[in-house]
Amino acid sequence: MVALESDSDVLDHGDLAPEFELEGTDGETYTLGDFDDHDALLVVFTCNHCPYAKAKYDAMNAIAADYEDVAVVGINPNDAEEYPEDSFEKMVEYVGSGDIDLTAYLRDDTQDVAKAYGAVCTPDPFLFRNDNDDFRLVYHGRFDDATNPDEEPSGTPGYEIRDAIESVLAGEVPEDEGHPSRGCSIKWRD
Repeated sequence: MVALESDSDVLDHGDLAPEFELEGTDGETYTLGDFDDHDALLVVFTCNHCPYAKAKYDAMNAIAADYEDVAVVGINPNDAEEYPEDSFEKMVEYVGSGDIDLTAYLRDDTQDVAKAYGAVCTPDPFLFRNDNDDFRLVYHGRFDDATNPDEEPSGTPGYEIRDAIESVLAGEVPEDEGHPSRGCSIKWRD
């Protein structure tokens, strides 16, 4: 099932990133404060089974590799009981195989973090600027114009989010994206 973000995002530009305390695939527990040494934070609600999310792995991995000043954090909120491919154990496998190679890949078992951010699909990227150790939202939109898993974007994979990152790192405000992310709906628990 494909879902488009609604116009009623929980977070507006300039809002602070909601706090979290989540387990990572490396066995560590992460909070926002663990990324204070980065100029920007890219939080991507993603998962293991969705073809739309999988289609953006290479773009996410490349952003993590290319921008040392940007923490790229994947958060998997999906119901792993109904979707076993999204279990924590499978997340560890995806990181171990190199399919996912980010600053951190975290499990949102309660789904509270996804709700706090207003995430609705996978992938759903949120870019925050580090403002004196407060992360403020500057971009919430798609990675690029490839809206189906088997499409190639018209530019470098992830070029729209890369443009936003470049603006943040240059001390500028990214242009209003106006293009919501597209992907599989988050698999909420009943």
